[in-house]
Amino acid sequence: MRKQLHSIALVSALLLAACGSETESEPETATAGSPSADIIFVGDHIITMDGSSVTAVAVIGERIAATGDASELMALQGESTRLIELGERTLLPGFIDAHGHFSGVSRYADLLDLSSPPVGGVSDVDDIVELIRLRIEQRQIRPGELVYGFGYDDSLLAELRHPTRDDLDRASTDHPIVIRHVSGHLMVANSMALTNAGVTSATENPDGGIIRRRPGGSEPDGVMEETALSLFPSSSTGIGEARLRQLRRDALSLYASYGITTIQDANVGLSYVEMLRAEAAADPFAIDIVAYVLGNPLDDVTLAAITHDEEYAGGFRVGGVKFTLDGSPQGRTAWLSQPYDQGPPGADSGYVAYPSYDPQAYRDRIAGLLEREVPVLVHANGDAAIELMIDGIAVALEGKPIPDHRATIIHAQLIRPDQLDRVKALGIIPSYYSVHPYFWGDWHRLSFGEERAGFISPLRATIDREIPFTIHNDSPIVPPDMMRLVAITVNRLTRSGFVLGPDQRVSVMEALYAVTQGAAYQYFEEDEKGSLTVGKRADLVILAEDPVLVDPLELENIAIVETFSRGKSIYLR
Repeated sequence: MRKQLHSIALVSALLLAACGSETESEPETATAGSPSADIIFVGDHIITMDGSSVTAVAVIGERIAATGDASELMALQGESTRLIELGERTLLPGFIDAHGHFSGVSRYADLLDLSSPPVGGVSDVDDIVELIRLRIEQRQIRPGELVYGFGYDDSLLAELRHPTRDDLDRASTDHPIVIRHVSGHLMVANSMALTNAGVTSATENPDGGIIRRRPGGSEPDGVMEETALSLFPSSSTGIGEARLRQLRRDALSLYASYGITTIQDANVGLSYVEMLRAEAAADPFAIDIVAYVLGNPLDDVTLAAITHDEEYAGGFRVGGVKFTLDGSPQGRTAWLSQPYDQGPPGADSGYVAYPSYDPQAYRDRIAGLLEREVPVLVHANGDAAIELMIDGIAVALEGKPIPDHRATIIHAQLIRPDQLDRVKALGIIPSYYSVHPYFWGDWHRLSFGEERAGFISPLRATIDREIPFTIHNDSPIVPPDMMRLVAITVNRLTRSGFVLGPDQRVSVMEALYAVTQGAAYQYFEEDEKGSLTVGKRADLVILAEDPVLVDPLELENIAIVETFSRGKSIYLR
């Protein structure tokens, strides 16, 4: 058994740091000269993720003070030590959210959920109409006030189509109604919302977006793609600042209930960053939040002034910049190099979708960020968008040694084998949206054909090339359920029970790597997080069962028992 037991001197240093250097009292000890731990975990199911085999972990303050044999670590037990005997439960490093939108999760809690199973109960367009009617009636929403819903999924509706303005008008013509697609890349507006936004038959498509039209004419049918969404109110419209602050605190509790101890908040604006920074200073977040500023709408001067934070302040830091280059595969707006097998309504046989951001603008801007060592995330789903992402990095680094930049392709759904080879050579990290096989795998088989669909989120090919990788839920698109994410990554079962790309399945430990060590590495935090290693942050999660030992089909049913952030319990089931 490999042990990682601190010397008493080092444990004492951690204890003194936790207690404060000015304390006059002696630290409580179990025996003379031996400091006591705040928490000791003991059990046969401790997955350290660093390769060590231990039966106990001791925590002092915010740090892991010792790991090793339970018999040895019990010397650190004092009167106030919390002893947690795990039994059949399992201790792991806290889960790290490699990509998501914390602010979206918090805001959506106050909006109308139009999701289909297993998240919600919507099965057809009539369900959407009825839910909107009930929302207006039950909340007594006054005429003229915005009604906002989210999560509808045309691939799961009985009609296999998007609702239109006419459908939403059946719910109300006295209220502007906006509902957002599950992907976040499309939305539908009713007639009043279109009128309020000034969107008419004369309105041209914005760059990087499409206003869908009624068949045979130019009148908008209510469906908006990509940048056309910016013509309409945001999901936070009408929600007061005090309520938004409370929703953020509630969202922290939600993330903790899934075992998450580091959260991403991508696509935020600069003013929002400053608001979060001030909020963290006034009332520190219990879980670390890493924000990424959306680079697409910024001018060159503003973008050039953006930096990133090396350290957290009150549980918050800016991690870098994010660009969005295309849309979503489930929304059939992911930008491809070869045509869709089945595109959106009215699409011709050569439809490949389109970039949602000017390719040359991305190429011009990525070099400066890399040169200034600002971490970059790039949303790219289709292989054409992925090629653009890679090309930008390649040109920026041409003729130079490859730095440790860790630029990350967010989603990377339709990445090709040849692109994986370039990713490895250039030091790029793919962060896979690996819940897709279950949520939209059957839809992707229609959209892309069996070969391309089977290579979505190609984790096995990535591991075989020894490329660092992560996986994510992209919440609020799907809830931040980390055990379900691990389960889908391992099993790759679609809703119909089809195994999508069986050769791309991975082991449970490989999936756990992606949400612990791999994600810590993506964030440049591998020295602080991602494993139960002495000196690292005491971010931990207790599972009801050992994920390595259960039937892989039962992984998503493993309950989160307790979550610890910085050595403090923040969720207890």
